[in-house]
Amino acid sequence: MKYTFTEYAKNAMRESEPQIEVFNVFGDEYDRWFEEKGKVIFENELLLFKTINHYIRHPSIEIGSGSGRFAKELKVDFAIEPSRKLRKISIKRGIIPIAARGEDIPFDDGVFKTVFIIVTLCFSRKPELILKESARILQEDGNLILGLVLKDSIWGRLYEKKKREGHRFYSVANFYTLYEIEKMLESAGLEIHDIYSTLTMPPERLNDIQKPVRGYIKDAGFVGIVARKIRG
Repeated sequence: MKYTFTEYAKNAMRESEPQIEVFNVFGDEYDRWFEEKGKVIFENELLLFKTINHYIRHPSIEIGSGSGRFAKELKVDFAIEPSRKLRKISIKRGIIPIAARGEDIPFDDGVFKTVFIIVTLCFSRKPELILKESARILQEDGNLILGLVLKDSIWGRLYEKKKREGHRFYSVANFYTLYEIEKMLESAGLEIHDIYSTLTMPPERLNDIQKPVRGYIKDAGFVGIVARKIRG
């Protein structure tokens, strides 16, 4: 471990950021979304991760575990989450996350075989640093698994519009193109190994579960990226 519990907990709470505070204030609303308006979206995203189960090995960790829904379903071994409200909700779900930030992960180098980052990058001020920290704690043959809404998809454009309109959560989010993600991964010493896409229909037509598609579909609402350390 890099720090004692007290040290990294204090570090995690050192400053209040809009991207974290919005979840402290509206955490219950955020969590309810997964069972109400976002239920079908969540089920499609979860199916994508279960489809790439062959890439998931233990020990595993989720960076920015939110209210613990993905961590529970994917049986993640460790989780970190800076929002105190979301940590409290996830504890009720049986997930006990560490109070820490993805920019400063309190684990030694090369500890994990799988690192999950599900949507967290868009709610970070320093996504490049999160990727570098994730690469640091990843074993040489490990997998970094990203779950992302890409900026230039139909879904990404919808969320960008909501951001401009001042949406409670999207107003503090930043979305990226696949090219931008590739460059950030490369800067962290990582490269894309595999991609899966889901939510391939426009938001207004989504009403059912669909089978994820291997490969990158530009207008897909959600992509799963498997990245590995660059060798040689």
